[in-house]
Amino acid sequence: MSDLVRLSISLEADLAAELDRLVDQSRYENRSEFVRDLIRERLVDEEWARGGEVLGTITLIYDHHQNGLTDKLNELQHEYHANVLASTHVHLDHHNCAEMIMMRGKPDVLRELTDGMRKLKGVMHAAFALSSTGKGIVRGGHHHA
Repeated sequence: MSDLVRLSISLEADLAAELDRLVDQSRYENRSEFVRDLIRERLVDEEWARGGEVLGTITLIYDHHQNGLTDKLNELQHEYHANVLASTHVHLDHHNCAEMIMMRGKPDVLRELTDGMRKLKGVMHAAFALSSTGKGIVRGGHHHA
């Protein structure tokens, strides 16, 4: 178990009310858990900004009837084979598919792959999300305040 340090902060009443609203809305048990996760989120942001290795996901929505699109998506994944960890393909309906691709690498490289897929004819939407490999995140359990 990590050492627990108690901090006291001062906030304007309006800002404190917004904090409480966010905590309630997010279903955290208390402010401390919420603030811990805010700090971790900022640490992950710094990790991305430094260009360190990150995890990323691309979620694609596309029309699989688009001529040659499936081959082009596969070619791109092969081109970035060192970065692609896994992918899952789901048939949404007669025309539409979703593909989720989990990646690992430098943020710029993962964005490059996403942009390559996003611009292909037949891709209707490409959502890109970055996360951490966990190496730079300060651990510590959720303590009850």
